[in-house]
Amino acid sequence: MSGVPDSALVLVVNSGSSSIKYQLLDPDSGEVAASGLVERIGEENGSIEHRADGRTVEHEGPIADHKAGLRLVFDMFAETGRDLAGADVRAVGHRVVHGGEVFYEPTLITDEVEAAISDLSELAPLHNPANVTGIRSTRELLPGIPQIAVFDTAFFHGLPEAARTYAIDADLAAAHGVRKYGFHGTSHEYVSGRVAEVLGRDPESVNQIIFHLGNGASASAVRGGAPVDTTMGLTPLEGLVMGTRGGDLDPGILLHLLRTADLDVDGVDRLLNRDSGIKGLSGVNDFRALRRLIDDGDQRAQLAYDVYIHRLRRYLGAYLVELGRVDAITFTAGVGENSPDVRADTLAGLENFGIEVDTARNTAKDRTARRISPPDAPVAVLVVPTNEELAIARAARKVVRDLESRDT
Repeated sequence: MSGVPDSALVLVVNSGSSSIKYQLLDPDSGEVAASGLVERIGEENGSIEHRADGRTVEHEGPIADHKAGLRLVFDMFAETGRDLAGADVRAVGHRVVHGGEVFYEPTLITDEVEAAISDLSELAPLHNPANVTGIRSTRELLPGIPQIAVFDTAFFHGLPEAARTYAIDADLAAAHGVRKYGFHGTSHEYVSGRVAEVLGRDPESVNQIIFHLGNGASASAVRGGAPVDTTMGLTPLEGLVMGTRGGDLDPGILLHLLRTADLDVDGVDRLLNRDSGIKGLSGVNDFRALRRLIDDGDQRAQLAYDVYIHRLRRYLGAYLVELGRVDAITFTAGVGENSPDVRADTLAGLENFGIEVDTARNTAKDRTARRISPPDAPVAVLVVPTNEELAIARAARKVVRDLESRDT
């Protein structure tokens, strides 16, 4: 069993439409006591992989719903020596994608808060309903433990007005909550803090550009610890090219397709969220599969990659101008941390801007936070592994401590 006492631990739950990712960890040390993934909820061939203390316990079979999945997870915790229902776990932290204008700080979940998160589903119909399902199930299974919602949009709540405002009818926008909210905020906030640590500088002295590149992808411009712009907008569809989302798009294309391609609103939604981006251009959305196709000479795959890099460079240029002075450019998340080619191609030919990638450092097999630019380059180029679970756990713990101090 892990040497971390139960009372130091936070359970982090990230509930998707048919999956649940979770970690039990110590917010101070970052040590993970257990973690796992529930997949294919609601299907006949559901599965769970639970890892704890060097052991992996697996389950195969039907998982009716999220509550059933979590019950099985709790059984696996008990099987590996840690009974969550009886342990003194400090808190549960829930990742929630959209907080709208209502939530911009980690928030203790009550019945009213749960209902408000559900009401925001119209802004994130693919995400918030699943988040609420996970919240409701965990609250029922662990009724005595404080549960905290941590919002993807929170870090970007205070974007400058000019950056968050869309140039449409102002009254209509206000009535329907139309503004740039930004997403992946937990990752951008965590990574921006780690960048300052790696550079040995006060966060308030660092201007930086962060590329969070996973299946979903976003970039941010952060000045002195506060974001001034980000690529995702009202929804996670705006901005960079992603695994299945195309990012920036002329809205006239949608009007054209609605009129000519026999698509309805649901069809357009499916196109934009599931059938665009790298997948739409190449037929695959996994970057490893894309690289294999490129190596085999597939021209569609090569074009998909070129479009992906082109969009990254376009936002890099915009954020260089917006910040004026840039101290660091950082790559994080699955593609950002694991693809030397993406990093090198995004920054190629920018030596006149003080931006350079050292080939040996860039291609080194290293999983730690590290600098991949030459030591004397004016702009530090970094790879910093993100850790959203740790950030959520720390936020949840802080809420609980604040509540405890208020009660004493």
